[in-house]
Amino acid sequence: MNILKNVWFWALSVSLGGFLFGFDTAVISGAEQAIQKLWGLSDFSIGQLVGMGLYGTIVGALFGGIPAERFGRRPTLLFIGTLFLICSFGSAIASSPGMLMMFRFIGGLGVGASSVVAPIYISEISPKQKRGQLTALFQFNLVLGILVAYFSNFLIGNHGDQSWRLMLGIMAIPSILYIVFVLFVPESPRWLVVARNKTDEAKKILFMVDAGTVDESMQAITSHPTDEKTSLNSFLNGKFKFPILLAFLIAFFNQLSGINAVIYYAPRILSDIGLGEKAALLSTVGIGVVNLIFTMLGVRLIDQFGRRTLMFIGSIGYIISLASVSFAFYIGKGSSFVPWLLFLFIASHAIGQGAVIWVFISEIFPNKVRSWGMTLGSSTHWLFAALIGSMFPYFNEKLGGTTIFALFTAMMILQLIWVWKMMPETKGVSLEDLEKKLVK
Repeated sequence: MNILKNVWFWALSVSLGGFLFGFDTAVISGAEQAIQKLWGLSDFSIGQLVGMGLYGTIVGALFGGIPAERFGRRPTLLFIGTLFLICSFGSAIASSPGMLMMFRFIGGLGVGASSVVAPIYISEISPKQKRGQLTALFQFNLVLGILVAYFSNFLIGNHGDQSWRLMLGIMAIPSILYIVFVLFVPESPRWLVVARNKTDEAKKILFMVDAGTVDESMQAITSHPTDEKTSLNSFLNGKFKFPILLAFLIAFFNQLSGINAVIYYAPRILSDIGLGEKAALLSTVGIGVVNLIFTMLGVRLIDQFGRRTLMFIGSIGYIISLASVSFAFYIGKGSSFVPWLLFLFIASHAIGQGAVIWVFISEIFPNKVRSWGMTLGSSTHWLFAALIGSMFPYFNEKLGGTTIFALFTAMMILQLIWVWKMMPETKGVSLEDLEKKLVK
């Protein structure tokens, strides 16, 4: 039991990066309209300001795996915490849109890198029978961060024109806590063996994970060549084409659900359908609560029912909720019902894509290319997040909610077909055995 407590403590500590990820992602939703008024920004310009954080996530996701592979998972996680801290202080004191965009970009670097490195680390220190739950802690903390950001925005939001500075700056507190906690976690044993050939040090950490499976774990890790090149060219040489396709598609569909449009612009969407400003802000707190509850359920069920089953449930919920929101915009009524439809949408995301994506991508690639694979999946996720997040205000004005939510519905029908026809189940299979199954 004490050994399992070690693993849970490490996983929870590292998954606090997910909390910062979620907080940074959602906190701008309460601030963006005040910022737009303060500096007289157009819909396109405020979209670009919000999108600047998302552009940073693309860069962070693309390059976050490099220091994780070269210097180790733990030093990279500490650096990510520093980026969040810089973002929080800088955003709070920003004196111009350009300055705010720069610090939002820095925070985006932390978000993107965190989405790569934290799930890698947790999957590599977790026993296979608990890997889904432990890796999904990252997603749990992500949605907890979103809820806390929404609630913080609601409490702060009506206290002056400059309250948005406090909204963005308060992230400094969890950033400091995250850095302190990561100081107490060890390096990934798989990285120590594969990248540094430090088998004795890896054995000590594996003993703290599960004393009864040290030899079995070492045999699984060392049975794969550690001197094989892990360059980008070797990653893209065709050998890993199936896991690459899986990672791309799950990340692509994740964002084409419209999840970040709702997370970033929930108050705007609800205002468009007829809710008042305060009611819209309060409804976003409800979105955060639903997100947290159903993420907890997803974390609880992911190792019991499997990744694929949760994706089926989520896909069906997506289709029902998105189609209904589109219809509500079409008939021009339903302001009292749309928050509930968005709650259903968020619940579907939390129990499906939300619980599964980071677990699934961290599982499907072999040890020697996991950083590259996580980088590919995460950067795909953030590329489409940036496109949707930065352009949503513009297209929302031009096309309206009916068309936008109908497009999201169509993409989720395609996701349902993908889960049915292509997505493999990874529940309860060791990382090394998954390599044999997915890499031919």
